[in-house]
Amino acid sequence: KAMCSGKLQTGLLVTGYFIYLLMGAAVFQALERTAEKQEKIAAAQMKEAFLRNFTHLTVAEMEQFMKNLTEAIQNGVYPIGNKSQIEDSNWDFSNSFFFAGTVVSTIGYGTLRPKTAGGQIFCVFFALFGIPLNIVFLHRVGKMLSLLCKKLGTFLYEKGMRKKKIKFLTLLFFLATGILVFLCLPPLFFQITEGWSYSEGIYFAFITLSTIGFGDYVVGK
Repeated sequence: KAMCSGKLQTGLLVTGYFIYLLMGAAVFQALERTAEKQEKIAAAQMKEAFLRNFTHLTVAEMEQFMKNLTEAIQNGVYPIGNKSQIEDSNWDFSNSFFFAGTVVSTIGYGTLRPKTAGGQIFCVFFALFGIPLNIVFLHRVGKMLSLLCKKLGTFLYEKGMRKKKIKFLTLLFFLATGILVFLCLPPLFFQITEGWSYSEGIYFAFITLSTIGFGDYVVGK
């Protein structure tokens, strides 16, 4: 009964955690997408005006254009191509979900961030409740790993192994498994999907897992 109750609690926690992220993603998308589209239209118009008049621009006008262009790029708007990718949004559902995950995990890459007042206020409250929920979720994952470690220890003890040796072997097993699963295998996936080198993949995995989140490397696909 206790085991069944534990599994039910874990199931409800995992479900609740992902529902919270999905709801957050939907709200961020609704709040940010329209404002971003307006920014893209403004950037496209600025580019068109520059291309029409660039031979007659004064130094001051050129400086202003460079300033506006820099601000647009900092806001994730890249006025390249004919339509400035107006229809392609940084706040599609997958990106919004990814952003919600980076908020609650406190990684905060900084490449995607809310720019509207509504999005920023919502982000504060989303993080306020989401970060503790994430801690509870990770605590549950930790308990499950601890239980797995205990089972492995019991199995080895039944085989007649000494307790000190069991402690060393279980620690070594989980250390090796952790390095393999979280640091060695993901870079292979990033090589295929993102076109990064293996060392860049390891660097990104470590910076993400440690929640440092510089934002110099961020998955885009």
